[in-house]
Amino acid sequence: MPRQHPVIVFDVNETLSDMSPLADRFAETGAPASLAKLWFATLLRDGFALTAAGDNKAFAEIGAEALRGLLVDFNLNMEPDAAVEHIMQGMAGLGLHPDVPDGVSALKTAGYRLVTLTNGSVNVAEKLFTAAGIRDSFDRLLSVEDGPAWKPARAAYDHAATACGTDPEHMLLAAVHPWDIHGAARAGLVTAWINRSGAAYPGYFTKPDYTITSLGQLPGALVKR
Repeated sequence: MPRQHPVIVFDVNETLSDMSPLADRFAETGAPASLAKLWFATLLRDGFALTAAGDNKAFAEIGAEALRGLLVDFNLNMEPDAAVEHIMQGMAGLGLHPDVPDGVSALKTAGYRLVTLTNGSVNVAEKLFTAAGIRDSFDRLLSVEDGPAWKPARAAYDHAATACGTDPEHMLLAAVHPWDIHGAARAGLVTAWINRSGAAYPGYFTKPDYTITSLGQLPGALVKR
């Protein structure tokens, strides 16, 4: 069993799930496919703002309201409420990035405890992992909806540590979002940034302890350190 950080915590949205098919859902309503990225950024912005104000709203609630605000600028081929429902239902039908199943299996085989900590719904993660045949690799599926605040608030990571019966310094967060890496680092977790796109890491965020281009590289990186 690895000793330094035996619990690996995964972000879910975009880190494990491939959200690119949502662009097709937008196009099917008559909205631009490119609106998918703006919607997700708007959703995160408003979720973070609510967290900063001391509130904790559900991902789906914020996502639906953000959609209603964005879709009013377009001539849709269906009623607005139907368009919102069509796009939101797409979240439950996403698949995994290709590197995820083997990477998860390798980490589980290496003796790490695997959990998730998502700003989204546990039900979405449950369906995603079950469909991919990797649900049994995860000890716990955690969501900030059952905790005190959204990531990257420290309270979110503390919630995960408490749920896992360990301390933050014995956990490693794997994520594609630099803001999540920064929040976890400030909370005392070891961090691994999955940089699939080759993007530059923002200098204003705490640097990750590990930088990898696919999840499959993480087991080897942990052994080398």
